[in-house]
Amino acid sequence: MKLYYSPTSPYVRKVVACAIFRGLDGRIEKHTTNPHASPADLVADNPLSKVPCLITDDGLSLFGSQVICEYLDSLGEELPLFPAHGAPRWRALMFQSLGDGILDAAVPCRGEQGRPQEAARDAQIARYKMAIGRAVDTLEADPPHKHIDIGSITVGCALGYLDFRFASDEWRNSHAKLSAWYEAFAENQGMAQTAPA
Repeated sequence: MKLYYSPTSPYVRKVVACAIFRGLDGRIEKHTTNPHASPADLVADNPLSKVPCLITDDGLSLFGSQVICEYLDSLGEELPLFPAHGAPRWRALMFQSLGDGILDAAVPCRGEQGRPQEAARDAQIARYKMAIGRAVDTLEADPPHKHIDIGSITVGCALGYLDFRFASDEWRNSHAKLSAWYEAFAENQGMAQTAPA
């Protein structure tokens, strides 16, 4: 399999962490790419020119971390990351949505912070940061379980991205339970090996 890859993308990190947890990382060739430059090979495989994008062994092009992670979960012999049914499934998917939602606010927020200051830009940044803050508050009230599933992986990647790109915001100061959960979860192999640097 071939993975269009950017080492600082939290969505790519989520996919690579899932591959490690599923014992599949040795089957994936990482192809470092800059999606912002819209390289021809990436655009040919993903018209959205985004990473991650996975080309399966049979040539199928999959894009979007949620789809790719679910595909990886269908391979290998490790315990599934997507629970099959019932409350564990819906809880894992809820945490995946919450973690992805943090990233969907944090990634463009970082982009906006690099633009010239103006009222509309500042208002958008404030909106992104309020969404992130509410999500982190929700996670503090009910952190993910300690076991590894798609929800805990996604939340771990989201919090890691906040540390990496928004270190001055110090989300840990008022979120002791979530901070303790994250510190323990970050020790897991798939998270430790994919931490951004």
